[in-house]
Amino acid sequence: MQTLIRFALENRLLVVVISLAMLIGGYFAYRTLPVDAYPDISPALVQVFVETEGLAPEEVEKYVTYPIESAMNGLPQLDHVRSISNFGLSVVNIYFEDGTDIYFARQLVGERLQVAREAIPDGFGEPVMGPITTGLGQILFYVLEDTSGQYSNTELREIQDWIVKFNLQTVKGVTEVLSIGGEVKQFQVRIDPDALIRYDVSLPDIKERIEANNANAGAQFIVKNDEEYIVRSVGLATDLEALRNIVVKTIDGTPVYLHQLGELDIGGEIRRGLTSKDGEGEVVVGMVLKLIGSNTSQVIGAVKEELATINANLPEGIEVQPYYDQATLVKAAVSTVINALLQGIILVALVLLAFMGGFRPSLVVALSIPFSVGFTFLAMKFFDISANLMSLGGIAIAIGMMVDGAVVVVENIDRMLRESSPDESRLHLVARACQSVARPILFAISIIIIVFLPLFTLQGVEGATFRPLAYTVAVAMLGSLFFALIVAPVASSLLMKRPETDPDKPRKDIVSLLLKGYQPLVEAMVARRWIAVTLAAVVLLIGVAVAPRLGSEFVPRFNEGDLLIRATMAPSISLEKAETTIGVFERQLMAAFPEVTQVVSRIGRGEVGAHADPVNNAEIFVALKPQDQWQSAETLDGLYAAMSEKFADFPGAQFNFTQPIAAAVDELLTGTKAELAAKLFGDDLDVLVEKAQAIEKVMRTVQGAQDVQRDQIGGTPQLRISLNREAIARYGLNVSDVQRTLSVAVGGSEAGQVFEGIRRFDIYVRLEEPARNRADVIGQLIIKNAAGQRIPLEELAAIEEVVGPRQITRENNQRFITIQTNVRDRDIGSFVAEADAAIKQQVDLPPGYFLKWGGQFELQQQANKRLMIVVPITLALVFLMLFVNFRSLRNALLIMLNIPLALVGGIVALWLSGQSLSVPASVGFIALFGIALENGLVLVSYLNELVKDGVSIAEASVRAACARLRAVIMTAVTTALGLFPLLFATGTGSEVQRPLATVVVGGLVTATILTLLVIPALYHWFADKPADMSESH
Repeated sequence: MQTLIRFALENRLLVVVISLAMLIGGYFAYRTLPVDAYPDISPALVQVFVETEGLAPEEVEKYVTYPIESAMNGLPQLDHVRSISNFGLSVVNIYFEDGTDIYFARQLVGERLQVAREAIPDGFGEPVMGPITTGLGQILFYVLEDTSGQYSNTELREIQDWIVKFNLQTVKGVTEVLSIGGEVKQFQVRIDPDALIRYDVSLPDIKERIEANNANAGAQFIVKNDEEYIVRSVGLATDLEALRNIVVKTIDGTPVYLHQLGELDIGGEIRRGLTSKDGEGEVVVGMVLKLIGSNTSQVIGAVKEELATINANLPEGIEVQPYYDQATLVKAAVSTVINALLQGIILVALVLLAFMGGFRPSLVVALSIPFSVGFTFLAMKFFDISANLMSLGGIAIAIGMMVDGAVVVVENIDRMLRESSPDESRLHLVARACQSVARPILFAISIIIIVFLPLFTLQGVEGATFRPLAYTVAVAMLGSLFFALIVAPVASSLLMKRPETDPDKPRKDIVSLLLKGYQPLVEAMVARRWIAVTLAAVVLLIGVAVAPRLGSEFVPRFNEGDLLIRATMAPSISLEKAETTIGVFERQLMAAFPEVTQVVSRIGRGEVGAHADPVNNAEIFVALKPQDQWQSAETLDGLYAAMSEKFADFPGAQFNFTQPIAAAVDELLTGTKAELAAKLFGDDLDVLVEKAQAIEKVMRTVQGAQDVQRDQIGGTPQLRISLNREAIARYGLNVSDVQRTLSVAVGGSEAGQVFEGIRRFDIYVRLEEPARNRADVIGQLIIKNAAGQRIPLEELAAIEEVVGPRQITRENNQRFITIQTNVRDRDIGSFVAEADAAIKQQVDLPPGYFLKWGGQFELQQQANKRLMIVVPITLALVFLMLFVNFRSLRNALLIMLNIPLALVGGIVALWLSGQSLSVPASVGFIALFGIALENGLVLVSYLNELVKDGVSIAEASVRAACARLRAVIMTAVTTALGLFPLLFATGTGSEVQRPLATVVVGGLVTATILTLLVIPALYHWFADKPADMSESH
């Protein structure tokens, strides 16, 4: 230590140059840091999508989902598998353990998909992996505006797919652009069933003929006059005319053309979703997904630049307009924290001026802030930590603590300059003053850094959320340690002068005023120790009384500034009816709530890769004015409540209110889009539905439950065609013959593509609409056998209308159904306890059926379990460090007394401000441990020094307390004021930081008062005898 300080003082120029380099480097690092709104908390997840043409959920589960799930079992680092089997779509989510490299995970899944492909029957779809993105990857949504009104939905979709999407996918950092809405262009061949009989052809024949008459081929080359000519045969159909003239068969030398069998037309693909806007009808929308790990703000910037170029080249009257863009959220979140940082710096500087009693000493201390912040930005750049709400929040929390080390050093130099003899050289005096406090400072700051270790062990969501905060606090404190021990001595020797005052004249500043009241108080405490013991006991009792009254939640909700409303309609609804229902809702919402500026709804699902919603689900994106312009409510919760109430009885739909990122993250983590979900596991779908209804009923009675909904698994009407095997055998047919004709006739089948340059569009064959839209017409479908007989379908099968499942959800190879709810005006922990007890009492579950709570609650339980192990270990480490510092068990115990006393302040502060015990609050308590110990450490070190010099314990207790009063009060006040802006911030993201600031500020109040009163009083019992001290030092 001494050599380090001496070296710094002998090479002052070097230290100044390095410090300046640190500041400049930090500034440039800050300019180039990646910026995000929030740390990316998505799990390591690989999604597998399989589109199965028109298969019902039961078949999807049996033939597609199950083979994929079982192929994934036993993968290394696999956590769990969750799947959804919908009409025509299977989505399997494969979750890996935290920290698994996503590309490694995708490689493993890719290898196993080969096995799964073999188990999936032909024609039932091809498994593909989802885009390489995360829950926060949907960075920009845009809509194609047709200002001229002359383009059809098909043309708009073509422009989106082949111009806009095509160009956006080339932007660096974009992994996928998904389209939804509009009609995808398709060349349709609609066959007349009478023509099939007249010309004696079958649908499978027609499909084969179209494919055989639409191709190009190569035939090597020929040599002519010593030159090579490449031989190329061109037979691709380029338009409807070419398709019309395909010859299907010849009867007595007369060709039968395709156009004689039905009509050919350009139409839209069968679709399972659409988008509408502002209640004015359908629009075409694109979603940009960013590559995992890319810099959000840079990618959004690049996408917007590309959009400007695309807009300039689009056909007249069409422009692309973004309607949701994460950049605004990123800006808002970062500016919340940056403002708090700047305000904190100003407040801390003012305190320094008031307490230091002079401009020069204050300046030296204040310099530690830019130095430590610059140091942190450099480290963030080096460790690849993005600037987000949490990492910058860490710096904001540390603002007040950064100056602590420098305060102790400068305060000691200032005192020695007053008390020393004028003959001593200034450099020597500064060195002496720094050396006497160097060791306590080193230990105090190391303890603060160690205390943040538990946060590094957090896993999962809470780990990804709070680890950046722990990194930045630890690094900022390390920077402040370097400043206190190396830069502060140099700056003091250059800037601070000996005071001109007469040493006999008393000083006039805040501290001398405080001392007048403080000294008699300490003397009384030291003389009558029982007062101090009683005081400590009373404080602890208050803590014990208040603690059980605190609620618990995971992380407070973060206001993103936009809403997302999830609508659920009847399971049997058609897409057209869903569109009208949502259109009515959009118009009513805009009329009733003036805060709403724009509404864009997605009904069902678009291109595969992001959503697996069936047609009766809609996601309605609502853009809002800034919060200060709201009229219907003051707060986000108030607005939720007002909207919930307004649309409680909306005909034909139920609504759940959340926010875009929150919904995406909730769904990825826990498989539900609400905060809390009860998952009921079991085999039989009917039993699951019956018990889920009972559970839903019970949950509605629990106070605080809002938007309670159970998954609709059933309720989808089906037309079931059960084949009669005897009849089929009688006519010499196979099941597959019947099913092939049925699937082409009713469902349609792709028969090649038409190319227009690089654009390509499918050719689709099916029966014309009147011949396939009713059960009785389908019964008249003609099946031909080998003998040339024509048999109607109704003779081969029973056709009946039944009700079947809408979707089947599974987790870890078991079927389950979710009953989800949002919890308002109450914490989640107590809600679950009450609901669980009520369900156990009122619902009787058959054997093999069990209930599990998921959603935020699940995450909260995991975080608590981890903290229970790590916090005691950290406290043991801290105790060990104190013991090493003092080489005395008693001293270490005396300082550890500070921890329970500080906790009480934090608990009471949370309770008074009406907040719950959440993960950010726990982080606040962890920070508080370190801060509370720091003051005790500095005070006890000085006490020991005085006793070692032969001062009696009683006198030493009073003298040390008075001498260290300024340092103790200053470190506490600067830390608290550094956090004040976060306490009162209202910007985006402030909700997450507030509990943390509340705990630290509250705890500091009790910890400081008790450090100043209880430690001096109790020192007598915890002091080592002077003889022991001289041996140990």
